[in-house]
This record gives sequence, structure tokens and C-alpha cells, in this order.
Amino acid sequence: MIDALDSKIISRLVHQGRITWSELAGLLQLSAPSTAERVKRLEEKGIIKGYSARLDYAALGYGLTAFVAVTLGHPKHRTGFLKRVEATSNIEECHHIAGDDDYLLKVRCRTTQHLDAFLNESLKIIPGVLRTRTTIVLASPKETVADV
Repeated sequence: MIDALDSKIISRLVHQGRITWSELAGLLQLSAPSTAERVKRLEEKGIIKGYSARLDYAALGYGLTAFVAVTLGHPKHRTGFLKRVEATSNIEECHHIAGDDDYLLKVRCRTTQHLDAFLNESLKIIPGVLRTRTTIVLASPKETVADV
């Protein structure tokens, strides 16, 4: 379980992952070593899994985002499917879901032609993929990381 100070640490790091120990300590009214120790404990517990940069995908040439629902023919295909998903750089997120489909993928591509090639040459050829349904994102007015 986390306390109020841990919650403040998490919230600040989510929004400002490059904050210094000194700056974070000042916000928490703690010493820098004490703050660093709290962050280390959160990392060791697996609550903080890592740090990353938020990217402007359009500026990188990946202006198309799509969500692809995937249905597998049989649960025996799950392990192989997930290995291929993990190894595919276009897939940003993979969620095991309830309902008519088995997985929901968030995919980044350059163009609709790139998406078409990804679907037909990378995704649909994975053993066990029975069906896909693709929804292209028109705009993303809100994309944020989690906050506590």
C-alpha cells in the first residue's frame, strides 16, 4: 500500500519524470536522500516500472493511429500471438479484453498504406488470428499517462 507522500511522488514523476531529487524533495518537504529512498522503494515494489519520454508521433512520421481488435481461433494460439505482438514495433499497446474479441491493439503507422501492409503482412499472418476489426483514429484530444 502507498501513503500520501508516495502518491505525491508518483503523481509528480508521471508528469515530470526528469525532476531532480532536490526539486522533488522541496515539493514534498523532505530531504533529497529521503525522497530518493522512497522512489527506490516504489521501484523495487514494481509500482514504478520505468521512465520514458512522451513522443509526438506525427512529427516522427507516424501520424496514423489505429485500434485493432483481434480474435484468436483458439486459446492455444495465445502464447505465440503475444510473442509476435511483443516483437512488433508498430504495436504500442496490447490489452487482453472481455467481449467479442480477445485483444485490443493500439497501432502507430505512417499512412493508410502502411497500416494495410501491417495488417496483411504482419498481423493477419500470425498463426491463430481468426479475425481483426480496425478503427482509425481521427483525432486524440486527450492522451495522458495514468495518475494516482
